[in-house]
Amino acid sequence: MNVALIGQGFMGRAHSNAYHQVSRFFDIEDRPRLKLLCGRNREALRAMAARWDWEEISTDWRDAVSRRDIDAVDIAVPNSLHAPIAIAAAEAGKIVLCEKPMATSLVEARRMAEAARGVLTMVWFNYRRVPAIALAKRMIAEGRLGRIFHYRAAYLQQWGNDPTRKSGWKLDPAIAGSGATGDLLSHVVDTALALNGPIARVSALQTTFEPGRKVDDAVAAIAEFENGSTGTLEATRYATGALNRNRFEIHGSLGMLAFDLEDMNRLEFHDAALPAAEQGTRSILVTSPSHPYGANFWKPGHIVGYEHTFIAALADFLAALGSGAPFHPNFDDGLAVQDVLDAVERSAATRAWTLPSAYRAANQA
Repeated sequence: MNVALIGQGFMGRAHSNAYHQVSRFFDIEDRPRLKLLCGRNREALRAMAARWDWEEISTDWRDAVSRRDIDAVDIAVPNSLHAPIAIAAAEAGKIVLCEKPMATSLVEARRMAEAARGVLTMVWFNYRRVPAIALAKRMIAEGRLGRIFHYRAAYLQQWGNDPTRKSGWKLDPAIAGSGATGDLLSHVVDTALALNGPIARVSALQTTFEPGRKVDDAVAAIAEFENGSTGTLEATRYATGALNRNRFEIHGSLGMLAFDLEDMNRLEFHDAALPAAEQGTRSILVTSPSHPYGANFWKPGHIVGYEHTFIAALADFLAALGSGAPFHPNFDDGLAVQDVLDAVERSAATRAWTLPSAYRAANQA
């Protein structure tokens, strides 16, 4: 698979590292070939290509779409470019990988999903591949929590209050689409959908603390899930003291699970099926061979980090590519996330309970 990576920033480095490492940790039949690196700054491109062993560089992303020797286009650029690049790549028959959020709007996400019907797609919601989160999904599927009552989640960062960060594309609505909603809540929603199923309706509030800023600094939503559980979903860039605190708690009739990305190798579990005298929340160190991805990385107790989530995501994607098995999250999954984000934004604007469009259409059919 000849890969063209479009993007030379932070996420470009994370993806480049995954391409290099995936065959070292997983049994991959055909290693990805780092064929073309695209970006705007030619000098920086040359330096990055040399560091990460990309064979060629280009300052025009259309090269990646038009060249016959490119099999896959990986999009790691600001949000406003996701749709035009993904649609052009899909129409050219390329495999398409795209950073989150999938798009700046629900309309764009629909166009992307429709254009990509005939190709294999991936959205880089890498937190699904955190071993502790993957273990939580397995335990829920096994019925260890019983009936789910509450799903609470928050993604907290503090950089919005940093006086040295008053500009940048993430603060420009024409490029980012939204603020904390697309940047952080997209992760919260994707994890919620993966662990607890579809969201039926939301009631949301968006807040901007910085005078004159055109994107939201914080967002909070009450959610009702299709399974009958209630949820609170929050994201903010103004949580002083939180660097990258992506946390959830799930309470069910038979137990509780809790996770925090700032302690990403641990999963808290309370087993309410035990006798009352034996119950208590315990911390599981998710690093053993019996845990998801445990056999692929280090020995028990030797922790994994942020970069391993991209490696595992890419490994699963390549395995699906080779076998023809379905892969998640794909563009349909990204569209489902965007649909909930759109409902959050509409709810915040109208101050009313709002249904995601897919859920509304399903109930009207």
